[in-house]
Amino acid sequence: MIKSTVADLPTLIAQGHRTLMVQGTTSDAGKSILVTALCRILARKGVKVAPFKSQNMALNSAVTPDGGEIGRAQAVQAEACFIAPDVRMNPILLKPNSDLGSQVIIRGKAIGNMKAVEYHLHKPKLLQDVVLAHGELLEEFDLVVVEGAGSPAEINLREHDLANMGFAEAVDCPVIIVADIDRGGVFAHLYGTYELLSQSEQNRTRGFIINRFRGDKALLQGGLDWLEEKTGKPVLAVLPYIHNLHIEAEDSLAVDQFEKNDQGQHFKVVVPIYPRASNHTDFDALRMHPQVDCQLLRDVQTFQGADLIILPGSKNTRGDLAWLKSSGWDAVIKRHLRLGGKVIGICGGYQMLGHAVHDPDGTESAAGTSLGLGHLNIETLLQGEKQLRNVKGVWLSPEGDIPVTGYEIHVGQTTGSDLAQPLMTLDTGIDGAKNSEDTVMGSYVHGLFDEPKLLALLLDWAGLEETIAFDYPALRAKEIERLADEVEVELPMERIFNIMRGSL
Repeated sequence: MIKSTVADLPTLIAQGHRTLMVQGTTSDAGKSILVTALCRILARKGVKVAPFKSQNMALNSAVTPDGGEIGRAQAVQAEACFIAPDVRMNPILLKPNSDLGSQVIIRGKAIGNMKAVEYHLHKPKLLQDVVLAHGELLEEFDLVVVEGAGSPAEINLREHDLANMGFAEAVDCPVIIVADIDRGGVFAHLYGTYELLSQSEQNRTRGFIINRFRGDKALLQGGLDWLEEKTGKPVLAVLPYIHNLHIEAEDSLAVDQFEKNDQGQHFKVVVPIYPRASNHTDFDALRMHPQVDCQLLRDVQTFQGADLIILPGSKNTRGDLAWLKSSGWDAVIKRHLRLGGKVIGICGGYQMLGHAVHDPDGTESAAGTSLGLGHLNIETLLQGEKQLRNVKGVWLSPEGDIPVTGYEIHVGQTTGSDLAQPLMTLDTGIDGAKNSEDTVMGSYVHGLFDEPKLLALLLDWAGLEETIAFDYPALRAKEIERLADEVEVELPMERIFNIMRGSL
């Protein structure tokens, strides 16, 4: 085997591929995590690398420096590359607002809502757009690491595919397929996926990666040999199950993602998770805080009290508000406040806390007006352009000004008397409101809990005694490094260089 080094990169680029694609046998197989790891490994070796995902369906999103919206996973991957996020890294973002349709975001800007069938008809043109975005990245970066979406073996989605093999064929790049052994059936997943690919797609598949393995790898050898014999493709690496790894999630709420990791936690925060709840990464700092038991709950019957209830953002505010009421959460929130608890609303959750949400044009769902929860003297009109911006400023506090950083992703103008008590002054103006009793507050800013000093202040306001310092951004950065270290041990970059050279 020919050895490659980073010094050989100019030759590798001239003679081989400059794009590597990671596809998975299922959603949540480990694609995002593996791309994040590869990006950090390459970047810290001095390679100028960028992430890419042609189409992302997720309610967790991020705002780029120029005010565009992309999937949260690509923002994390850009961080792993030590670069700023860019709308070209995720040229198509789909944000589901019903069971049948989504808001469609192209190069960071929403172009409207589409039903799934309507969107499918647009795919041939959209494939041209994503290939163009990928090509623009290649003009600025040495290598591009691409994340697929779902599975390439979804037969009903093969026509006009732009997220998996359709994209790989369009740009002629090699593919690695990853599967999660912790789910069980890993060899069936890998072999079945491979067999459902066309001949050309099989040819561009360079090998497999098994993710999240616990135990003695020697026990896998018989299966690894069988898979290579059947497919002619090697298992490039068996990655370990990395305990307590925290990398911000792309979209889905994994059941075990929010389990307490410290039995000493005592301050209880509850976040009701409605059907179209968005940007649940807002609460990762709370979930990781050593003094906080942060629970994200769907079923109101599992609620057993809290010190603080936080209403998250929503992609369908009026629909989720109706769900909140019909499921009984509104009564729980009223009782919680009556017993001395505190409530915070973020973005759509902020709007729900007011007296009414008006959507005369059907911006998010069917046109109409919904009565809010009535805990803030505000009301919201869902009209106008979506606000997409990163913000910074100061929190208005008797203890002195505290730095605020975050981002806004919302539609609507909010008015009302409680706006006379804003929470913060931003570079874009004032934001937020609180009630006269100082028990309920709301803000349009996502990421409030990430700022260490503000996190401590908010927990103190909510009733936590002797709050300790906790730096969530530092933890997040450390976790990306830990992930890269673990992956590099099992997947030496020599194998990646050989794939891109074409010798594997």
